[in-house]
Amino acid sequence: MARSEGTPQGGPLSPLLSNVLLDDLDKELERRGHAFCRYADDCNIYVRSQRAGERVMASLTRYLAERLKLTVNGAKSAVDRPWKRTFLGYTMTLHKAPRRLIAASSVTRFKGKLKAAFRAGRGRALGATIKDLSPILRGWMAYFRLTEGKGVLEEVDGWLRRRSRCILWRQWKKPTTRAMRLRQRGLTEQRACESAGNGRGPWWNAGASHMNDAFRKSFFDQLGLVSLQQELQRLNHAR
Repeated sequence: MARSEGTPQGGPLSPLLSNVLLDDLDKELERRGHAFCRYADDCNIYVRSQRAGERVMASLTRYLAERLKLTVNGAKSAVDRPWKRTFLGYTMTLHKAPRRLIAASSVTRFKGKLKAAFRAGRGRALGATIKDLSPILRGWMAYFRLTEGKGVLEEVDGWLRRRSRCILWRQWKKPTTRAMRLRQRGLTEQRACESAGNGRGPWWNAGASHMNDAFRKSFFDQLGLVSLQQELQRLNHAR
């Protein structure tokens, strides 16, 4: 259906128009002395209590409707603790001096995107798949370079290596091939044969000790798999 009003979501004009229109909102929040952060039409306002939050939510909803003729999306708006909310993919810790973290929902979406890339790479050389992943990984880390939590990056790095081992295991369709590949990577003949015929699925084997011992982090470093932890260090040093 042809549009008769508004601008396309994600278009280059939308952020500009939102900033022009919501400049009055920024000035109103400053006038009231609120701590806030706004990007386009996404805004978080920080107050001291639940009661104050509910009062501010109600008053600003009226202000936006009456002064700016805008409707607040009730399904996406809430009064809640800061560490239970996300803003531009980030959240924060429950500390007196909070730290910025990558929100769990952002990690879940990112893994979903990478799963599709890994599925497409089952019939290709692993190095080619890793090469295709590199700009995706670097771009994601560049966006989240302000994170102050390293644990999630360590977890995703380990998940990436496991996904890569899973591709290898799937490509070695026969137990004899799996045993041969594991022996080539330094496992004893007995351990390689027992591991190759264990009857477990690809994902289990990708996380098992025999695949971790045969294909360590150094192997994937040589293939060019981007480490999110190391990429964050590089970005921080480049500031």
